[in-house]
Amino acid sequence: MASVSRAAIRQTTAATPPVLNNATSSRQLLACATNTRLITLGASRRIPNATNLGSTRLRAARCAGAARSFSTTTTRIIRRYSTASPTTTKPTSPRGGGGVFPKLFKSADDAVADIQSGSVILSSGFGLCGVAETLIEALRRRGPASLHSLTAVSNNAGAEGRGGLALLTEAGQVDKLIMSFLGANKTLEKQYLTGRIAVELCPQGTLAERIRAGGSGIPAFFTPTGGHTLVQEGAIPVRFDPEGNVVEYGRPRETRIFDGRPFLMETALTGDVAILRAWKVDKAGNCVFRYTTKSFAPLMAKAARLSIVEAENIVEVGQIDPDDVDLPGIFIDRIVPATGKSQVEILKTKKPAGGKEEGGGVVAKGGGKRGGDDGALARRDRIARRAAKELKDGFYVNLGVGIPTLAPSFLPSGQQVWIQSENGILGMGDYPTPEQVDPDIVNAGKETVTLVPGAATFDSSESFAMIRGGHVDVSILGALQVSASGDLANYMIPGKVFKGMGGAMDLVSNPDSTKIVVATEHVAKDGTSKIVQNCSLPLTGARVVSTIITDLCVFEVDRKKGTLTLTEIAPGIDVEEVKSKTDATFAVADHLEIME
Repeated sequence: MASVSRAAIRQTTAATPPVLNNATSSRQLLACATNTRLITLGASRRIPNATNLGSTRLRAARCAGAARSFSTTTTRIIRRYSTASPTTTKPTSPRGGGGVFPKLFKSADDAVADIQSGSVILSSGFGLCGVAETLIEALRRRGPASLHSLTAVSNNAGAEGRGGLALLTEAGQVDKLIMSFLGANKTLEKQYLTGRIAVELCPQGTLAERIRAGGSGIPAFFTPTGGHTLVQEGAIPVRFDPEGNVVEYGRPRETRIFDGRPFLMETALTGDVAILRAWKVDKAGNCVFRYTTKSFAPLMAKAARLSIVEAENIVEVGQIDPDDVDLPGIFIDRIVPATGKSQVEILKTKKPAGGKEEGGGVVAKGGGKRGGDDGALARRDRIARRAAKELKDGFYVNLGVGIPTLAPSFLPSGQQVWIQSENGILGMGDYPTPEQVDPDIVNAGKETVTLVPGAATFDSSESFAMIRGGHVDVSILGALQVSASGDLANYMIPGKVFKGMGGAMDLVSNPDSTKIVVATEHVAKDGTSKIVQNCSLPLTGARVVSTIITDLCVFEVDRKKGTLTLTEIAPGIDVEEVKSKTDATFAVADHLEIME
């Protein structure tokens, strides 16, 4: 049995390739063919002389007949799956060589002209960073009459009205999204809740690993991410009807126990077409990506049957040092020039030395934007100052958005921690000055940041290997609710907030190796306690939190026993006030300390 080669579909369609079901197997053909050339979808292979395998006329005739049958069958498949008319000039095989570089296309419109409705599109980028904007614009120009019912796979759906996959969802060309985070796209949220588009939410690290597995020929794998959550149960809505009723849910995951821990089976994710953007590409397809633009691009190129890259710079073969290649040309089928500049989704800057404030407010060293009333600032600073004590010299840490990002600004002078951002940074620095802004360097909140000396950037599968593998010392996150046993809920309020889990489920997936700290205000805006006996909101992780830091106090969690102990209290706060604002039972430590 022989399958259609990837090389053959580079100039044809991205549809699922057929499988040849000849009675004579390819192994038999190889065994008996004598100096026979078999033409398979434009790529030829000469079989070495094999007269020692049999020389009777009858056997030779059978072999020749099988070869002719094989060739005729594959010729029919070419005709069936090619979208080119007989008069259309298409590039020859991308592996043709001979000084000709058929991977090059003059424009994005030419490169996407044969993509079919119903295709699965793998769209690289993180926010608007690294998004294949030129190719997305070309897909949109095809219009919903020519190109529709697409399934798009991406970390998120771009920015409403600005770029990314939002351009295709707003045009009505996408039927389903597989993603980790909806973000603040109100149009997409409305389309989802009224049944005009399906959304399959997938934890960010799991999404990256599913794509990596697909490109590596691995059909499935087991991960701790999502255990004891709606992901495991398959209970997150995928599609609604126009009245808002759920008509499709996710699929329940098979679960197995390894070393006493539950793991979910996730299946590989592949696509018909991958669209990506690279900083530099040579005419053989070798790609170089800048900084955080590589978050999903290499993974998606490997997992698609047809990969198209838009290049900011197209250079001759040999002008990229082999050691600088991030993605070898074997994974790239078509190259087009990028015609648009890289966009910044959320511009955040710090005040230049001796200059005026930029970005709408003063920015703290650790990355948190300062604003609001003095009381709120004091509460946030108190939480961040105490959270900084969890960060020891030399630690590798991951900080969630909001209050956790303030913690580094309270580190003692001379102490260094390495901040990891799940979109592919180890060694994240402060917000940039206006002169330092680089659209290719963003954090997990899609904000512009800088890199410290010694920093590294990498793709999302490597990033989440650090996280799930327990290589990160501490992860500090915010919370909607946290329970007495350490359960965390921080990504969904049914009927109100439904943004997606992003990387949060992965960040709490290995609490025995990575300490999970929650830094949050003690009560929600409506006055309800965030510290509860049992979470009523959908869980991000079960029994994962070890320390809870609020503006009122600090709790230590015994995850095995499922109990809370009050260990520190804020100045001017007594135990009775903490009890009145806490919906969980807790013990009080013998030596109750005062928070700074």
